[in-house]
Amino acid sequence: MFLSVFDIFKVGIGPSSSHTMGPMVAAARFLDHLRGLPFAVDGLRASLHGSLAFTGVGHATDRAVILGLAGFTPDAYDAPRAEAALEDIRASARVTPPDLPPLRFDPARDLAFDYGPPLPGHANGLILMATDAQGDVIARETYYSIGGGFVLTGEELQQGHAATPAGTFPFPFQSAAQMLDMARASGRSIAAMKRANELTVHSPQALDAGVARLWAVMNACIERGLATEGVLPGGLRVQRRAPAIHAALLAERGANWAPPHVINDWISTYAMAVNEENAAGGQVVTAPTNGAAGVVPAVLRYWLNHVPGAGERGVADFLLTAAAIGGLVKHNASISGAECGCQAEVGSAAAMAAAGLCAVMGGSPEQVENAAEIALEHHLGMTCDPVKGLVQVPCIERNGLGAIKAVSAASLALRGDGRHFMPLDNCIEAMRQTGADMSEKYKETALGGLAVNVPNC
Repeated sequence: MFLSVFDIFKVGIGPSSSHTMGPMVAAARFLDHLRGLPFAVDGLRASLHGSLAFTGVGHATDRAVILGLAGFTPDAYDAPRAEAALEDIRASARVTPPDLPPLRFDPARDLAFDYGPPLPGHANGLILMATDAQGDVIARETYYSIGGGFVLTGEELQQGHAATPAGTFPFPFQSAAQMLDMARASGRSIAAMKRANELTVHSPQALDAGVARLWAVMNACIERGLATEGVLPGGLRVQRRAPAIHAALLAERGANWAPPHVINDWISTYAMAVNEENAAGGQVVTAPTNGAAGVVPAVLRYWLNHVPGAGERGVADFLLTAAAIGGLVKHNASISGAECGCQAEVGSAAAMAAAGLCAVMGGSPEQVENAAEIALEHHLGMTCDPVKGLVQVPCIERNGLGAIKAVSAASLALRGDGRHFMPLDNCIEAMRQTGADMSEKYKETALGGLAVNVPNC
């Protein structure tokens, strides 16, 4: 299969790609379905299932569905307009999506949280329904938010629907082993092969502009996170820490007493800035998910700001390499916390970031693959246990530590010649198996781990 860099990295909103962006995308797809119906629709209903129900409020899934049914999309999200729309919908019990008549929809009555067993296709399921004037259901579709903002209908999931078949591209690698074989045969870097694949479906201008926008949004998110103080929403009263840490680091810069390990604080702060913005519902880029959105930008910002010789010319190679690794993980295992725990989110992100950093620091394809494997290997078994269902504790700090691991993994790989014991493909398969064996309590349901071991306040 082929997953574009714009599939792995999507501009969207926080706090969750699978629980916020995905349901909003599903609602947009349902509206498209309704626009093609030959009969009139009068009202809408929705039900959330599995992980979408258990952590839906903390992840703003209810807001996402309401706004999605009103015509909002993640990539063009306007926060002030969304707040006004939510107020109007709750007051009028109607949504007014573009190119459809006003439709009855009372969130208090027509949006249900089903805490029973999840739907059969995936842990993140939702059902959207349209009704006639009598309230009878006349159209219905099941959607699954499978991680990273990807959404499939029940039928698409059953059919094994995927992205564009890989055989139509010049470098159709579906495993890391194939990727390395093609790199050796062609003499190209991983980024160059990924770029050649992208140019099959995008013009050079569109590809360059799109990748530049991804980094611009990532970097702007870091800047907002470093500048915005206050308490994060949701009830945990988590204080934003990135601005204060950043200010302290700036004040210490140049001091001859600062220990070398302070560089870890810079890396962590860049990542935490992104994830504090994500927790506040700000604009982020899935990398490959919202819950892990801070790792790749933090490592890229570290390289640009702190590594001699770094420059903007390498940003595209970094992101293309990272996207190639993210595509392999998604194709062969998962990037969804609801499927495989946080190893699939922060673990995948660390692998992607390590690969990107190794590439722009001159690593060979073999060293890049080694960097990705080291980073992923040392996240295996990591659970997804968000306290109160919010993408805050432990998620924000976890991105900081994931970014540090990514830099360490790239450095270790660059110290070798690319030869190593555990292939990336085997590590990805181990992650898939571990996720399949993991208790549902530890897969984004907030029913185990840190989520049920919180202080009495």
